[in-house]
Amino acid sequence: MRLDDDQDSVNFQDDTGRGGGGFGGGGGLIGLLFGLVLSRFGIVGVLILGLGYCALSSLGGGGTAGYPTGPSAMQTAPAASGTTTLSQADKHLVLAVLGSTERTWQKLLSGEGQAYQPTTLVFYAGSDQSGCGAAQSAMGPFYCPTDGKIYLDTSFFRELTNRFHASGDFADAYVIAHEVGHHIQDLLGTLAKANRMQASGSTAEGNAVQVRVELQADCFAGVWAANARNKQGQPVLEAGDAEEGLRAAAAIGDDTLQQQAQGRVVPDSFTHGTSAQRVKWLRRGLETGDPQQCDTFSGAI
Repeated sequence: MRLDDDQDSVNFQDDTGRGGGGFGGGGGLIGLLFGLVLSRFGIVGVLILGLGYCALSSLGGGGTAGYPTGPSAMQTAPAASGTTTLSQADKHLVLAVLGSTERTWQKLLSGEGQAYQPTTLVFYAGSDQSGCGAAQSAMGPFYCPTDGKIYLDTSFFRELTNRFHASGDFADAYVIAHEVGHHIQDLLGTLAKANRMQASGSTAEGNAVQVRVELQADCFAGVWAANARNKQGQPVLEAGDAEEGLRAAAAIGDDTLQQQAQGRVVPDSFTHGTSAQRVKWLRRGLETGDPQQCDTFSGAI
């Protein structure tokens, strides 16, 4: 990827020196269980799934998807209780991608008369506290609509390589861009609509809605990558980058993960989509570069 000369985002918070956040605060344990149900990276705080709608209030926000109305936090110092454990390589890659998403989505949304307000990315190590309850490394990266922030334990990148065999800088970038895609959904009111749909349905119906939410975030990740340019005006994607992202998408489909974990597949429990679906919608974003082509809520997926 051509990101070395790009301006890193300043919208981040380094909590890696906090020394673990434990389960303190309302809904911490529920937040962890929620993350385990979700498998890997996605969104926390607007889901019904197997824990029931009552879990939403425990996760913060009473089930209402919102986003910050003030400026994003710009905290570059580690937590006061310890020294940062964030490597410069991880920090640069993540913040270069985040900065690119900010510039790209600002341009895309302004063309449609929408304002873009950046999200804040929180780095943590092991555990932390989010607006949606406890953040735990087992949950993978996630977006919390209650505080409008992305939470990332950077050990997930190593897991992506070692466990899911999805290596490469664009594979990592895809993860970040997917979470930014949830932030876009939040800004556009899509998460609030999805939340209302889930509230009126069964667990299986709520899962089906969530799959559409996640696939749209995959498509938005592809849209960013298709439109992103560096300072020289060159596409940030180089030869082979798209294939890295598509391999990552295939590795984290619900069917693939369930087959690996339990030797069988339970479609009603899917929350992110099959490997084929994730590849399809990421590819659609990459090939069209058009957010309007990311409507996963109409028709078959």
